[in-house]
Formats: sequence, structure tokens, C-alpha cells
Amino acid sequence: MEEICVVTTVVDERSIAAGLADAAVVDHLAACAQVGGQVDSTYWWQQRVETNSEWSVQFKTAPGRVGALVEQIRANHPYDVPEILVNRVESNPDYAAWVHEQTRP
Repeated sequence: MEEICVVTTVVDERSIAAGLADAAVVDHLAACAQVGGQVDSTYWWQQRVETNSEWSVQFKTAPGRVGALVEQIRANHPYDVPEILVNRVESNPDYAAWVHEQTRP
């Protein structure tokens, strides 16, 4: 098994999620990105509990590209405090090789 990274964020509009996904793949910061269905999120914001619908985006990338991907997401994210989660995961060697190849600068 080889290591890749899964970077996840959420936004409030599907079109924004699709734009983040497209930009990351076009710029070779992610080998692929999936826009997930709408989820309801409940959280504290400005001293009160909020509940809103959001769209999730998962990006698959090489560990060496995480920093640049996170910067791109942050620069284009509409939230003041975006959720950007990075998970290092083990993958089968063929898939990991494909991810690494697609994310070469």
C-alpha cells in the first residue's frame, strides 16, 4: 500500500463546489475530485447555532501537493473560516501511482 491524501471541504452552493473541484484538477493539484450530495450542517457561528445545507468536495492528491491544494482552496473558498480537512490514507499501489502521476507539477 502507498500513501495518498484526501482533502475535504464544504461550501454552500453546488456550483462553487464544482468550481473548486475543476480548478484543482485542471491545475494538477488533485488527480480527481468528487462533489458529494447536499448535507445539513449544524455549527456554532457568531455566538449562535446555525443549520445550513452544504455540498462536500473530496480531492485525491499526492502528499507533496497538499500545501498548494490547500492554499488554492483557501484562496477561492467563500467562507471566512473554511473547513479544510487533510487525511493521509493508504491506497493500492496502482491507484496511488495514478494519483502521483496526475498531480505532478
